[in-house]
Amino acid sequence: MPSETNVRSHLVKLLRGEGAHMSLAEAVEDFPMSSINTVIPNGSYTPWQLLEHIRLAQHDILDFMSNPDYEEPEWPAGYWPASGTQATPEEWEQTLSDISDDNQELQKLAEDPGFDLDETIDWGDGQTRFREFLIVADHNAYHTGEFAILRQVMGTWPAGREG
Repeated sequence: MPSETNVRSHLVKLLRGEGAHMSLAEAVEDFPMSSINTVIPNGSYTPWQLLEHIRLAQHDILDFMSNPDYEEPEWPAGYWPASGTQATPEEWEQTLSDISDDNQELQKLAEDPGFDLDETIDWGDGQTRFREFLIVADHNAYHTGEFAILRQVMGTWPAGREG
């Protein structure tokens, strides 16, 4: 069985998007601002709305793990921007910055030996902190892959990009 130090290290790497898939930073690199509000082909949301969903969901889990006064947002309104909502380039950058900031806070919690991974969250219904870290990492990886495919379908990767 791996040591707690190794488990924490692996959690941090998952939260950073390291491992078998690209990171969110790589997926969004050089994304054309002219396409942030374009509804994806055969879809119902835009690239920015997908990133905002990642931000909202990740922030919700961070809040759930650390706030005894946590209140679950309404689904889906609390986890997705309203249909038709458009972002400015500044809002795009703010979304990415907020994702990064919350993810760094999650990494700090995962690294903190005083933050018991096995502890059940008192205001939850049986979830452990460890489970919530895995949910964030899984959710972010899923939507990062979706974003990368979205770029391929939309033709928004830079010219000459391999893979």
